[in-house]
Amino acid sequence: MALEATLVFETELPLPFTVNNATNVLKGTVMKMADLMTAAPSDGDADIVAGILHGEKTASDGKTKAAVYRGGIFKMTAGGSITVGDALITNASSGAANEVITAGVNAENILGIALETATDTQTLLVMLGPRTINVA
Repeated sequence: MALEATLVFETELPLPFTVNNATNVLKGTVMKMADLMTAAPSDGDADIVAGILHGEKTASDGKTKAAVYRGGIFKMTAGGSITVGDALITNASSGAANEVITAGVNAENILGIALETATDTQTLLVMLGPRTINVA
């Protein structure tokens, strides 16, 4: 994957999430969360973030559990201008999986916090800390 999230500092151990046996997912993929602690590759803006996949999940390998980081510092790619301290969300509408963008005023599904300032396509350090906030 061109824009995989790369672990820089492990601050928490990854947790086991249920995954689809038939799906192939690359290490460093941002994962979205569904009910029953299930994770799948993020594919939408502001997905509810499960975390970042620890290791590759090979399709049809018989495994239905995969380790997912919910904390840590990762090198990620900016999908626009980001300022240090910004809350970040997924940016799947760009067509580039794993990009992060600054969360809007009413963003509910936060991926983490920017530890560096970056412009479009630059990499930056991100403190992973998935949170969902009901702003309604």
